[in-house]
Amino acid sequence: MAISHSAAGVPPRRTPGYVVYSALAVPILIIGQFALLAVLPIALLLFGTWRDLRGRALRWWAGLAALLYAAALAIWQLNPNGAESLSKDIHPLLAGLIVAAAIILLAKIYRRRTR
Repeated sequence: MAISHSAAGVPPRRTPGYVVYSALAVPILIIGQFALLAVLPIALLLFGTWRDLRGRALRWWAGLAALLYAAALAIWQLNPNGAESLSKDIHPLLAGLIVAAAIILLAKIYRRRTR
């Protein structure tokens, strides 16, 4: 008799949809110059990967994206003569690292879905 995933206590592999959409929204918002609005998808990424067991393998990448984004926010807020928006004040390298972390997260999600 075969044991299903739910009967064995093993969660299904599928990542929750809001995590996938949040990981997709982060690079779009950062590249599209709406960096401050990316706080919502970053928060959903952290919530989804730490709360839901299905996102357990993605925690490191979501945490890295959140840490980099938090660093960008802190630099923007602590700079006394910074720009009016985060998009104008964020360093291109830091923005690239945030985008790269989100894209790697998307690649890991896609790889998990194809297995």
